[in-house]
Amino acid sequence: MDDQRWTDPTEQEGERELDRSLRPRSLDEFVGQEKVKENLRVFVTAARQRGEVLDHVLLHGPPGLGKTTLAQILAVEMDLEIRLTSGPAFQNSAELIALLSEQADRRAIFIDEIHRLSRVIEEHLYPAMEDWRVELIIDKGPGARHFNLQLEPFTLIGATTRAGLITPALRSRFGIVCHLDFYPADELAIIVRRSARLLDIAIDEAGAVEIARRSRGTPRAANRLLRRVRDFAQVAGHDAIDQASADRGLALLGVDQLGLEPLDRRYLEIICNHFQGGPVGIQNLAVSLGEELDTLEDVVEPFLIQTGLLKRTPRGREVTPGGWRHIGLEPPGGAAAGQGELL
Repeated sequence: MDDQRWTDPTEQEGERELDRSLRPRSLDEFVGQEKVKENLRVFVTAARQRGEVLDHVLLHGPPGLGKTTLAQILAVEMDLEIRLTSGPAFQNSAELIALLSEQADRRAIFIDEIHRLSRVIEEHLYPAMEDWRVELIIDKGPGARHFNLQLEPFTLIGATTRAGLITPALRSRFGIVCHLDFYPADELAIIVRRSARLLDIAIDEAGAVEIARRSRGTPRAANRLLRRVRDFAQVAGHDAIDQASADRGLALLGVDQLGLEPLDRRYLEIICNHFQGGPVGIQNLAVSLGEELDTLEDVVEPFLIQTGLLKRTPRGREVTPGGWRHIGLEPPGGAAAGQGELL
């Protein structure tokens, strides 16, 4: 089971069509992120009243929380045609210009992983976002000719899991910036019940709560666990998923009571057993675990930090007393007493 991360918040092979069928189609259907929804509803209403396109929107937060879904909902709420793409998809500025210059009266452009745009391509976005124009350069050298191409007004919706990597120049051109947080278990339970209804899966309240609280605060993980727990319940002859069948299925998948998987527990165990609880640098951990830095920083660490099992300090990663106890170890006296905390 170690090769499969059941709570991985990134979209996995073959899930796209199923995820699309479960996505809400309006702000009213979208569960959670109440402050973000409240603000977006106001911005959408105001833009529609003025007859303008919505200002450019930047959505940032951990993967799997609904950034793409929110982008599509905004397009529907604003009655815009939407084009979906991603930062790494652009090989040169001509591809971006071609996308921006497509003829459409009212449209939105969604760029996932917008922090991965190259600087050259990013600079072509600035005049497009501010003045609805792009610069075309024909030929090279002394004979090069420059033309300004006027664009139809559009809404750019950018999404990123690494907001810190977005340049200040690009970030300043987004009029609306929204941060999406991990979901509490009660909101995830609502999502689990809704998905179960759409997938025709019988589940009771306790079963939905059990899946929700072990889904790392992420709807995509909750939906994946729901489908796998259904398989275990079905083979075991259960007509519906209850708390006991959910617990058994999740245990067989290696997902513990907090939603940690084998890699998460090994991460904590290596820091505690090999580095006396830390601090330790992320490069050392990546080598020790045989994992990529991005996997540890984007997938493993955010939830460990959110649940209070890990902390990042200027000197490196440290396991908290709660992290020691979660893997069955007693924290050393200094850690237990709260020593070593940075002010």
